[in-house]
Amino acid sequence: MTSTAEALERRIRSYGERAVVAFSGGVDSSLVLALAARALAPSAVTAVTAVSPSYPAGELELAAGVAAGLGVEHRTVRTHEVEREAYARNDEMRCYHCKAELYATLGAIASGAGDGVAVLAGANADDLDDWRPGLWAGERAGIRNPLLEERVGKTQVRQIARALGLGVADKPALACLSSRVSVGIRITSELLARVDAAEAIVRARGFEVVRVRHRGDLATIEVDRENLERLRAHPELGRALGEIERLGWRRVEVDPDGYRQGGVAV
Repeated sequence: MTSTAEALERRIRSYGERAVVAFSGGVDSSLVLALAARALAPSAVTAVTAVSPSYPAGELELAAGVAAGLGVEHRTVRTHEVEREAYARNDEMRCYHCKAELYATLGAIASGAGDGVAVLAGANADDLDDWRPGLWAGERAGIRNPLLEERVGKTQVRQIARALGLGVADKPALACLSSRVSVGIRITSELLARVDAAEAIVRARGFEVVRVRHRGDLATIEVDRENLERLRAHPELGRALGEIERLGWRRVEVDPDGYRQGGVAV
């Protein structure tokens, strides 16, 4: 166990005797969940996954597997951010409105569980380098982010996750589907489902890190840069582009710059 992991456990214990963890199933929230279970005992921790049209298909099953492996209770809640006008209009504050709804829901769960229940989330120190209005929502709601508070970035997150034997230690970054839609284009459930289906088409060709950005009539495909040439030379690229076009875009192109962490469609 590293000294950083021990410091994270001490910080989690300082919050209280029980915890509700905002749990997407990505490596950050999985590490927070694992450390909370170690610091407080699995029976004192509840993982809560918010399910909505912005949550990629297939992720819930993976998240449930992680929670089961840690022996913690796993609950799902349905959130309705896509139905909120402040979110659907998709301006620079979209993430704030999403997190505000999520944290209100988690806060109600924590309050219903009694006194001394902290709500934890998985923001890490690297998130301070990006535009993250969702962090403001967390601050207003009293959410604790142990990774951020201990200044633990993504590289350390993955190192600690490996040391703890978490199967998601090397899982690609998980971002909500709305991050694929250009700012100012209205978010709808149907559009998010289309983006999700498009990404599944590319993943089926053997690419794990995929983002399909919606730019109106144009969709652009991003894969990690080390696989960019493999995608361009893939024998089924033309077929994949055609399948994605038939989902509702007039043009589909491969982004020549590849996937950028924290990128958004503009």
